[in-house]
Amino acid sequence: MKGYIVFNKEKTLDAAEMAAYTDKVASTFVGHDIKVLAAYGKHEVLEGEPTEGVVIAEFPTVEAAKAWYESQEYREVRKHRHNGAIYRAILVEGV
Repeated sequence: MKGYIVFNKEKTLDAAEMAAYTDKVASTFVGHDIKVLAAYGKHEVLEGEPTEGVVIAEFPTVEAAKAWYESQEYREVRKHRHNGAIYRAILVEGV
């Protein structure tokens, strides 16, 4: 079953850190079967707290999603995201 990681950016803290993340994140996709389905497009919050943006990434399996997320390459880059904004990241299995 496919795996999806949903990133929900709740609040930007440091635009320079977010720019560093944006510049480097695509390089972490090399060697991983990842398809970005949505990335900071127009959105409407139907329930819950406001959000600044959403990213949805599709992987062939949950294990593949975790392998990318825990990869050394992404760990190095995601520190910029952690320093740059408050996010919620959710791993979900498809149906």
